[in-house]
Amino acid sequence: MKTSIFRYLLLAAALLPAAAQAFSPAPGVEVEPLGVTNTLVRVAPDSTYLLLPIQDANDESRINVLVDGKLDRTIVARLARSKTDYNVPLDLTPYRGHKVVLNIITPQGRNSVREASDDAVWKDLRLSNTFDTANREKFRPVYHHTPAYGWMNDPNGMFYKDGVWHLCYQWNPYGSKWQNMTWGHSTSKDLVNWEHQPATIIPDGLGTIFSGSSVVDTNNTAGYGKNAVVALYTSCDASQVQSMAHSTDNGATFTKYAGNPIITLDTEARDPNMFWHEPTQQWVLVLAHALEHEMLIYTSPNLRDWTLQSSFGKGLGCQSGVWECPDLFELPVDGNGVKKWVLICNINPGGPFGGSAAQYFVGDFDGKTFTPDRDKQGNVPTKWLDFGKDNYASVSFSDAPDNRRTLIGWMNNWQYAAEVPTLQYRSANTLPRDVALFTGDDGEIYLASAPSPEVDRLRGKQVARLGKANVSAKGRVLRLPAANQGICEIVAEIPADTSAPVLLTLANGKGNSAVISVDPKAATLSFDRTKSGVTDFSRDFPAVTTAPLLHRGATVKLRIFVDRSSVELFADGGREVMTNLVFPEEPYSTLTVSSPAKGKVASVAVYEISKP
Repeated sequence: MKTSIFRYLLLAAALLPAAAQAFSPAPGVEVEPLGVTNTLVRVAPDSTYLLLPIQDANDESRINVLVDGKLDRTIVARLARSKTDYNVPLDLTPYRGHKVVLNIITPQGRNSVREASDDAVWKDLRLSNTFDTANREKFRPVYHHTPAYGWMNDPNGMFYKDGVWHLCYQWNPYGSKWQNMTWGHSTSKDLVNWEHQPATIIPDGLGTIFSGSSVVDTNNTAGYGKNAVVALYTSCDASQVQSMAHSTDNGATFTKYAGNPIITLDTEARDPNMFWHEPTQQWVLVLAHALEHEMLIYTSPNLRDWTLQSSFGKGLGCQSGVWECPDLFELPVDGNGVKKWVLICNINPGGPFGGSAAQYFVGDFDGKTFTPDRDKQGNVPTKWLDFGKDNYASVSFSDAPDNRRTLIGWMNNWQYAAEVPTLQYRSANTLPRDVALFTGDDGEIYLASAPSPEVDRLRGKQVARLGKANVSAKGRVLRLPAANQGICEIVAEIPADTSAPVLLTLANGKGNSAVISVDPKAATLSFDRTKSGVTDFSRDFPAVTTAPLLHRGATVKLRIFVDRSSVELFADGGREVMTNLVFPEEPYSTLTVSSPAKGKVASVAVYEISKP
């Protein structure tokens, strides 16, 4: 009996240091294991950041940030267990002069407290006055907007004011996978060069911050002052409700409405998109009734009190996935004075080539009800904004100058967005696109989206050219600019009377290739990325996407924008668009112009891309 008690005391003594004593991985950080899934971290908030070690493959931990004993916020992060992939910063500057404790709950079970205390996170925690955002990713785009670090998805809260374009976006500041949804914020004076700004709207007691929109309240209808910026967004916790915030400093900071939420439903609804309707002198709001596959239309005199007027979408268009991220706006048709309304409805899944995509409807709007046009057979046709796999949640800037309608999308697909081969950041935005309505050869009205005029400033010197020529299977090879790793703009014209398809193949020395096929005879355009480089991270990534040529002219005119991890293809002034990600093992270095039989080209030119 005495022997067994003695052994028990020895065992307890051996476990005591791990269970009851704190250890410090770095000055100013004290780690105190409490159990196999619970650890306290005491932080001296004298530095700017606490750097949190992240391991993407790990399960999510819950971090309760206590300030002077009170819960300030809760963060979800994939804290490192066996190794640290990268760090993310927890900003400590608001907590200076206060006691800061992190109460961390890790989901992975352990056999003992000692085993739990061996996780990499506890040894790698660091305080720092700086956080390095220098690019460490070979696939990070050069001339597309990306977050400085962390996960990004839908663009939202986009507006133009006083010469500045404001792009907010769904952002996770604490990892490169979806979580902790916050409105990140970037600004630009030219739609090409973007500056990262502090986050504008962060999670609160109503939940994380999902997508929404912002407007400039020119007439002070909300009472926050002339030209205040007002944002509506979805608060998401156990339910999805709509909340409001305003800014009197041009969107740098937002103050949340004390009476939030302002719209509640007993079903899932999100992504409020609002605009001023001049004929009826009221605000209009389109809200995605996600699982019901419809859009709800509200009106308001003051951006705060909303009345449901109608719904649209039941049984129309693609009904395969949830409906999200709406946008409703008016445009002239063919520049002839006739105007029509366009309702963009992003869906996931259900895209023409799998996963997420953006469909749209053309019709009329009277301030309360959207009525879609019908085709010659009396049906409401499904139309697609982009025929690639990687343009989702496309919405427009409010208050754009000169009556422009400028869109930006999320350049990814929910099928594989969390698995693309980057770690420091995940996802980019598409190039900005100005949209217009045109009449197709079939008499239907379609939405064209062409690169915004500001994009023209990216074009540098011409580095290669092929004039009028016949091409065969052997092909004509043009060198892409080596100085900037093959990043370029390609401009091509393919005669409509070519007897065989013309192939434009981007390739490198590793055998990777991305193939654009133009077939005027069949009136199709396609993009093949099945051998484009790294594709094995998802079975849904290798794909061939195809678009119809909606307007037949003397030639098919192409503008192709190649960045480190994307190819954006605009045909005939944006009448057909394809956006596709690519991850070549090394940069593409050649463009081969060929044809399986005897094709013709009018011209092909390659230009360097150089940011102004």
